Amino acid sequence: MNTETRKGENKTSATGFIILGFFNQTQHRVFIYTIVVPAYVISMLGNIGFLILMFSDHHLHKPMYFFLSNLSFLDIWNTTVTVSTLLQSLLKGKTFISFPSCMTQLYLFITALSTEFWLLTVMAYDRFAAICKPLHYPLLMNKKNCVLLAASSWIISIVDTIAAVDVISHYSFCGSNEINHFFCDPNALLKLSCSDTQNFEILALSEGVFLAIAPFLLTLLSYVFIIVAILNICSSEGKNKAFSTCSSHLTIVLIFYGTVTVVYMSPSSMFSPEEEKMFALLYTVFIPMLNPLIYSMRNKEVKNALRNLIFRK
Repeated sequence: MNTETRKGENKTSATGFIILGFFNQTQHRVFIYTIVVPAYVISMLGNIGFLILMFSDHHLHKPMYFFLSNLSFLDIWNTTVTVSTLLQSLLKGKTFISFPSCMTQLYLFITALSTEFWLLTVMAYDRFAAICKPLHYPLLMNKKNCVLLAASSWIISIVDTIAAVDVISHYSFCGSNEINHFFCDPNALLKLSCSDTQNFEILALSEGVFLAIAPFLLTLLSYVFIIVAILNICSSEGKNKAFSTCSSHLTIVLIFYGTVTVVYMSPSSMFSPEEEKMFALLYTVFIPMLNPLIYSMRNKEVKNALRNLIFRK
């Protein structure tokens, strides 16, 4: 920590931080290690496996699977970025991370989080087009439009996240340099800052509206039209088939939005730091593990592609 004096006040500019992880709870640390490592391995195998299936089987060269492959890549990205310091803290206890590395991790994490919001919205639109506009679906979701929608989700998040991380990177950090989390979480970082964080809070509010609330409302609107369309289907078999095409996506949307909302849109006094870390485990480790499982369990095309790949080998 390098000390700087401004206007009579002692302020510190961090050269690095200590990631506490679950250091203060030895028993919990052993338990968390035994569930995180298998979950991480399953997540990597599931998402990498889905990407291999997507590119190796031409039956999966469809809009829905194209967006799912983007989601799989995003889950690999998000999990790897956050679990790297988590595993170090579980193995070694307190883990040092340099200031540039912390800012890089923060940027990659927020980018992955906001991209997933928009990507889930794009996937909801895909389901809307398939169920509500079946005759126009090939035109609405042609290859060019699919690439444009997916690329827009990535570009919006990659560019928009720069402002938030830039603001945090210029803050001063006083006293303790210990981050009570298992990665460079924005909430945990702000608690260490001795700068006036009001500008970031205003920015975070506007970013939250654009990167989280707007995608959620668009996703919700898509499902309103989807549900109305399903209810207008005469046969029960047709209703079940239509619902099964979007039930997996709806499940992931509810779980993802639920956990992220609890952590980042609830009053800071509502949960203890340890409870926040447990919720963070859900959207950084367990949801990425569940995504390929949920999307594959009720999907005959994915099962057939996997069966074909195994027999081919």
